Amino acid sequence: MGTTVTHRGIAMLRAVAAGRGRLTGSCEPDLFVDGLPCCDQFTAHALAHAGLLRAVCPGPAGQPVPAELTPAGEALLAAA
Repeated sequence: MGTTVTHRGIAMLRAVAAGRGRLTGSCEPDLFVDGLPCCDQFTAHALAHAGLLRAVCPGPAGQPVPAELTPAGEALLAAA
């Protein structure tokens, strides 16, 4: 995999893996951690577009739903 992820991105993936992340349903999904908007939405968008995290289920537009790691996200986190 040719995806480079920063330390901040790894921390965001760890939060999602711990069940603390939620994503809004949109073409640029916003990440919330512990109910607060993530401070780096650019990285959140990049992680989603790279296929490392996703929403567990579709939700109403703009409403956060639980997030999960994809198999690629799990593999990247295991290697970190």
